[in-house]
Amino acid sequence: MDTQVFIPFRPNPPQTYAEGLDHRNMSDPKERFFRYFQAEITAIQAQIDDLVTMSAIGGERQDCIDTVLAGISRLSNEVMDAGDYIPAYDQRTYAQAIKALTDKLNETTAKFAPKSRFQFKSKPSKSAAGSEAQVDPRVRASFSNIGSKHSPVPDAAKRDAEESAASSAKHYNEELEHQSGVRRPSFSNAKNIAIYDHSGLHIMLPSTASRATSSGSLTNLERCVVDMTAPSSAGTPFAGLALKNIKQSLIIAGHVAGPVHITGLQNSIVVVAARQVRIHECKDVDVYLHCASHPIIEDCSGMRFAPLPELYASKLEIKGENQWDQVDDFKWLKSEPSPNWTVLPEEKRIPEDVWKNSVCGGPSLSTDDILRRVGVLGERGS
Repeated sequence: MDTQVFIPFRPNPPQTYAEGLDHRNMSDPKERFFRYFQAEITAIQAQIDDLVTMSAIGGERQDCIDTVLAGISRLSNEVMDAGDYIPAYDQRTYAQAIKALTDKLNETTAKFAPKSRFQFKSKPSKSAAGSEAQVDPRVRASFSNIGSKHSPVPDAAKRDAEESAASSAKHYNEELEHQSGVRRPSFSNAKNIAIYDHSGLHIMLPSTASRATSSGSLTNLERCVVDMTAPSSAGTPFAGLALKNIKQSLIIAGHVAGPVHITGLQNSIVVVAARQVRIHECKDVDVYLHCASHPIIEDCSGMRFAPLPELYASKLEIKGENQWDQVDDFKWLKSEPSPNWTVLPEEKRIPEDVWKNSVCGGPSLSTDDILRRVGVLGERGS
């Protein structure tokens, strides 16, 4: 069974569970940081658990390791930054959780890098009493080399990725460049889906890709249309999905049973149904969403949210409560509403007939034509 990291306290002063869920208490920065920290810990744990199922082909596993290491480093720095309003005891508990998360990463990476004699370890604080980790500048420094060229865990994973890529008989991502028209990569012999480094392509995953839904990632795309509905509508939703560094694109991500991480998107549209959605460093992105929990944004601006279009809600057979408009901005601590997101007005939402008749593409519609029809290259894409 995977080791889970839990934060065994509520922020001081103590609150009841019901009070903790009350938005009226979310003006308390200690409570807001606690919720943010819990969400980030859970998300990073899920990424670590996904490592053993990821393919090393194309560096997907390495990218995930880099993301985890960056997340741990960022979280350690944010605990330090919150020291002005978090009591010392709570700071120590947060630091212990970060150390446990690092240990969990070491244990996981050891499973696919057994030949490595090294492990990434956080440096213990000399001033800590017993096993408690002190949150001071040395904690920040202990994570300063994460992901550097001297870190042995990523090096081992990189070697593993290179060896697996060399022995692979079929590289679906590279084949996309050699196809014409609407690309339909089967991913029939893959365990997960990784699409990256493309521009101007229309990609529609067929139902055969349902065999590869253990995880999915879309990275470094520009002026692309990607439809992942078919494989995730056959009763096999993605376990997790990561969207990163995407510009002027339409991403129809389908159904995700676990978390969706959206990072570094600009002037794009995302359509997705998921259990959790976390959005970082995005600008001018419309999200058509069904989410079973509060969507989380951080360091974002110009975000607009709308419910999942009826076409995709029916295809994916989505049920249950939809909290698409209950967005939490963890970098906005004031009592007034965050200026970084808003509900997309109904008159500005993409009409159902455009979803049905244009987004699916056709001989007469290019990728840019579709992006113009949905407004990516128009009102918000210019």
